[in-house]
Amino acid sequence: MSPELTIGQLAEAAGVNIETIRYYQRRGLLKEPPKPLHGHRRYAPGQVQRVRFIKRAQALGFTLDEIGALLNLDAARACGETRALAMRKLGLIEQKIADLAAMRRALNGLVQQCDVGAGRAACPVIEALARD
Repeated sequence: MSPELTIGQLAEAAGVNIETIRYYQRRGLLKEPPKPLHGHRRYAPGQVQRVRFIKRAQALGFTLDEIGALLNLDAARACGETRALAMRKLGLIEQKIADLAAMRRALNGLVQQCDVGAGRAACPVIEALARD
């Protein structure tokens, strides 16, 4: 069995900084071990995987609240509910992609208007943004 880790060792092993560990503790995603009298808190080696899980979930777009729910669902072995949460997140991502595509089309059209009307007194981008 691996020895327990200091907060610095945990942070380094998980690829985060110490303040990230402390923040996860404040948010309730990571338990803060008791501090022994005249000693340092020690973290179980398994906490490295928990911090990495949190970071991977964040990279997929899950909020810290959602990650807390995922961790609770994992403990409850509730795969169906976990799938439902992931499907909701996927739907939100797909909506954001559609919104971004619409923004791209709108901005592309405005840029093309600038190219066509080069030398005009009024800028088509500014005109479009200023319309009521």
